[in-house]
Amino acid sequence: MISWRKHYKQTLIAIGLLLSTSASIYGQDGDPKNGEKLFKANCTACHALDKQVIGPPLKGVVERVKTEGGVDKDWLHKWIKDNKALRASGDKYANEIFEKFNKTEMLQFPNLTDKDIDDILAFTTNPPAPEPPKADKATATDGAAAPADKTTSSVVIISLLAIAALLVWILIKLRQLVKLGQSEDLAGLNATRVKSFSEIYEKYHYVGKAVLGILALLAAYGVWNWIMWIGVYKGYKPEQPIYFSHKIHAGEQKIDCQLCHSSAKYGKVSEIPSMNVCMNCHRTISEYNADHYMEPGKDKAFYDGEIQKIYAATGWDPAKQVYTGKTQPVEWTRIHNMPDFVYFNHSQHVVAGEQAIINSFNKKNPNNKIDVVCKACHGKIDTMNVVQMANDFTMGWCIECHRTTEVDMNNGYNKEYFKNLHDKLKKQYPQDGGKITVDAIGGLECGKCHY
Repeated sequence: MISWRKHYKQTLIAIGLLLSTSASIYGQDGDPKNGEKLFKANCTACHALDKQVIGPPLKGVVERVKTEGGVDKDWLHKWIKDNKALRASGDKYANEIFEKFNKTEMLQFPNLTDKDIDDILAFTTNPPAPEPPKADKATATDGAAAPADKTTSSVVIISLLAIAALLVWILIKLRQLVKLGQSEDLAGLNATRVKSFSEIYEKYHYVGKAVLGILALLAAYGVWNWIMWIGVYKGYKPEQPIYFSHKIHAGEQKIDCQLCHSSAKYGKVSEIPSMNVCMNCHRTISEYNADHYMEPGKDKAFYDGEIQKIYAATGWDPAKQVYTGKTQPVEWTRIHNMPDFVYFNHSQHVVAGEQAIINSFNKKNPNNKIDVVCKACHGKIDTMNVVQMANDFTMGWCIECHRTTEVDMNNGYNKEYFKNLHDKLKKQYPQDGGKITVDAIGGLECGKCHY
């Protein structure tokens, strides 16, 4: 009896120790949800869970390093915090990984605590199930309403056609009834009516000449107006070979215009960025994260397909993380293009006239203000999914801007250089309170824009 009680107590103690150990292990496993946040903030530039980016895929990395290198989580802590020091210590497995991935050195993360690293490893071991994509309310509503709208439109058109046919039939019947009921006097009167255009013109030739003169003037004005708008393509938005949303890049992601259009500030032309500029980001961004924005009518698969077009154009193999050398030219369609006889320098406007143009635009458009000089001419690009010509780009449009834009006398780029000129202009135009517009410094001279 005593022996049984002794073994019973030992069994209870063993079970208690096992449970406490299990609880301790579970506590060290980390929080996958917090790990996901840390992973996105620190790791996604070089790693993905299920595929190689710059570094290897990290799903199941704890088990993988244990199998391949015979190391545990403590080794991973050392590797993540300072892999360079770990390699310098002569760690065999650390140096094997370094050699395997073309001696690409991983960043050090000494700022991450042991708990942070445990959370990240917990996420790579047991990532939370992805949330279902949020349905686009506008798209869903439009999709549901489309069939009903189409049916309603068809019914309305058919009804209108039926009513029109009924009215024509009634008019024909009424005309027949009127003819049947005509008296002899009315029949004789109809016989004496003027029946030819020449007789009408002879009778009312003065009125006819006046009408023809007015019509000729209207025709001449129409031809003139048509000629003046040749080459004006406001609203032009062609379809491009690779879909690029400025709203996603410049609007949602807040990417500065000059990061891609680097020559706009110091060059004559704002060039089309090369595909290498795209690859600066998309080498590691191989799929679209649709959590922050999804354009109505488009889905994640569409955006991912456009990213694959970038890889095809640059000859990038995302699986092997190497360039194949097989590139394809991208035939972009130019949207803004000045005629050959017009001289326009981007740097002159972006550098010398930046603040003046912004101030002038915001003064004229208090309810539609801009913060970047590019928007004065190109419109609010950061709100456009498909870029279009936002203005006329005519000579009159440019002249109006030169007549109303005040010269920024305090511009740091030219304040001292043009000091004497500015003092002279203030004396020359005292009636405007010292406000000098671009036309006063030669902004309307023909040779400034035509050469």
